[in-house]
Amino acid sequence: MNNVGIVGLGHYLPKRRLTNLDLEKMVKTSDEWITTRTGIKERRIAEKGEKNSDMAVKAAREAIKNARLDPERLELIIVATISPDSSFPSLACLVQKAIHARKAAAFDVSAACSGFLYALTTAKQFIQTGLYKNALVIASEKITSYVDWNDRNTCILFGDGAGACVLAPVRKDRGILSEYLHAQGHFGDLMMVVAGEREPLDQKTKTILLPHIAMQGQELFRVAVHSMAEAVEIAVHKAGLKLSDIDCVVPHQANDRIITAVARQLEIPKDKIFVNIDKYGNMSAASIAVALYEAVKEKRIQKGDIVALVTFGAGLVSAANVVRW
Repeated sequence: MNNVGIVGLGHYLPKRRLTNLDLEKMVKTSDEWITTRTGIKERRIAEKGEKNSDMAVKAAREAIKNARLDPERLELIIVATISPDSSFPSLACLVQKAIHARKAAAFDVSAACSGFLYALTTAKQFIQTGLYKNALVIASEKITSYVDWNDRNTCILFGDGAGACVLAPVRKDRGILSEYLHAQGHFGDLMMVVAGEREPLDQKTKTILLPHIAMQGQELFRVAVHSMAEAVEIAVHKAGLKLSDIDCVVPHQANDRIITAVARQLEIPKDKIFVNIDKYGNMSAASIAVALYEAVKEKRIQKGDIVALVTFGAGLVSAANVVRW
C-alpha cells in the first residue's frame, strides 16, 4: 500500500479582526479576563455576505496551487465543517463547482473541531486503497454564525477561517504514519448547538429561535485534556515511535490552558507545541488546518520532522495523526 502525505497547503482568513477590546464594548468582560483564561487576543470574523463556501474555495485554490495540481485532475474533495452555507448542496460540491474539479467525488464530514483530522484520515484510506490518486481536504468554518453575542462565556472564544491540503502518494520515508479516531457520545451535552424542535415553518409561526452554541466549560476542559493526551499516545504508539520522537505538536486551538495541560500530561516541552490561538481563537475544524499551514510557513515544521496533529471537539470526538514531514 502506498504511503500518503500532504503535498500542498492553503488557508484563508477573513480580514475583519474582533479584538478583546472590541468585546469589552459588547459584553461584560475584559481583555485581561479573556487572555488569562483562554490565551485569545483577537479573532477573525467573516464579513457580511461572506459565505463559508467563499472561504473554503480560497483555501482550496491555494492548496491546489502549492501542490502544482490541475483541478481537472483532482479526484476527491472532502470538506470538514459544521457551519455549511446550507444543509444541501454540500460545501464540497460548492467547492467542486467553483474550482472546476469536474471529475472529483465530493462530500462533507461533520465532526466539529475534529473534522479536519477525521477528513484527513478518510481521504488517506481512499488513496491508500487505490480508489483515488489524490484528494483535497478542506476545513472551513463560519462558526460565528452560531455565536450568541450576549453570552460572554462563549462569544469570546470563536472565529472564522479555512485551511486546506492536498493528499497524494509520497515516498516511503514520509507521509501519514498513523491515525486515531474516537468518539464519546455520552459527553455530547457538554458542547452543542441549541435550537428549537425542527418543524416546518407556517403562517402561524411568530418567532424563530436561531441555533446557538452552548457549553459546559469546566467539565469540557477536563475531558478535552484527557482525550487529546490519550489520542497522541495511541497514535504515536501505532506509528512505532515514542513521545520523545515528536518534533512538533499541532493541537486544536480551543484554549491555551488546555494546550498547556496536554503538554504537561504528555511531558512534552511547550516549545515543541505550535500555538496561534492568540490571533484567531477557536475556528472549530479550521483551527488545526490553519495552525498546520502557519507552522510550516514559519519553519516550525521542516522536512523529516515527526509531527503530531491532535484535536477534540463537540460530540465529543477526538483524533490524532502522526506525520513524517
